[in-house]
Amino acid sequence: MGFFNLLQKQKLALAKQLNLRPRQVEVWFQNRRARTKLKQTEVDCEYLKRCCETLTEENRRLQKELQELRALKTSNPFYMQSPATTLTMCPSCERVAAASPPAAAANGKTKASPFAVTRPRFYPFSQTTTHPNQPAAS
Repeated sequence: MGFFNLLQKQKLALAKQLNLRPRQVEVWFQNRRARTKLKQTEVDCEYLKRCCETLTEENRRLQKELQELRALKTSNPFYMQSPATTLTMCPSCERVAAASPPAAAANGKTKASPFAVTRPRFYPFSQTTTHPNQPAAS
């Protein structure tokens, strides 16, 4: 017995139990899949918007830091002789630094990147959106 036959039998049994036509049961499940897909698309869109906002903020911070470094270079041509300036790392550099334990331990900057987590998933039967790295809301 193939998978299709099993589904067909289940659909017929469910239609009979609900006093509906098999086609009505089939359409109901198609609509359910479409709603689930739409909801997952909305969840993905929100996640991508947050990522974009984070990257925009990071870009602004890096642009400002670059301007400060250029100003320091032009105002003090011997800037290499001046005391070390505290610099921050971008998230992608932090991931590289975290991948190599000696460098991460040496600079003391092992902040978690906002992009190291998996994207959230929509689970249609729980009626909630959960994230693998966050506890479910009670």
